[in-house]
Amino acid sequence: MTSEHEAHGTACNPRPLMTRALSREAGRVRQLLAAGEWRPAAADREAAARVLARLTAPLPSRRAAAPRAAATDRNRRLQRVLRTTVHHLDAGAVSPPAAALLAAVARAFLPWHSAPNPPPAAAAPSYGTQVAAADGPATAPTEAGEALLPDLITLFAALASASPAGTVPLTPPVEPWQIRYAGRFRHYARPSSGVWTARTVDCPACGGMTGPWAVTCDWRQISLGCPCGVITREHGLAFSEVWLLLPDT
Repeated sequence: MTSEHEAHGTACNPRPLMTRALSREAGRVRQLLAAGEWRPAAADREAAARVLARLTAPLPSRRAAAPRAAATDRNRRLQRVLRTTVHHLDAGAVSPPAAALLAAVARAFLPWHSAPNPPPAAAAPSYGTQVAAADGPATAPTEAGEALLPDLITLFAALASASPAGTVPLTPPVEPWQIRYAGRFRHYARPSSGVWTARTVDCPACGGMTGPWAVTCDWRQISLGCPCGVITREHGLAFSEVWLLLPDT
């Protein structure tokens, strides 16, 4: 979770992993836990334990002799880290500091949103795109992603084991952030029919204005401010559908 990892990612892929937020949030979590300023509630510990299980998952030994299968297994493990992280991020049960950490982890693992087995185009939003290698098809920066695992394992193990039973939870405040976003937000949903749909988020007061937005997040909810001055919170966007689209911060 350092600039060395970013440089490593560049060597594997023209676009480095987005680890700036991860370095910041990981350092903050370590300080809070060490000082006793964060005693995670049960939901936070459970989410940390589920992500930890993905981080420590062994690779199938039965396929070690097949290079292509082994490469797929490595990327699938990183993909499962991302999916589990996003699931707990968007479930809405964790505290703001846990949400900030999970979002930072998810941003770092964005290259594995659609790797190694991309879903059909209409099945889910694609938050990240892989960059084509100079000598062939697009490849995920696998080595750089795996280089993040040891530090994350230590961090999530500490988070999962913090605050034993009987301890009163203590949640520190998290600074909100705001950024201007000129693009469009798409809200993805899967109704009872089972078919994924997508709609462009617009301002309820402007008759269809779709941005630019002043995006504000307090880790409880996302607020979108329209140039007309109206702020909407009834947009249906999950954290990942906003946070993962924004520039690295």
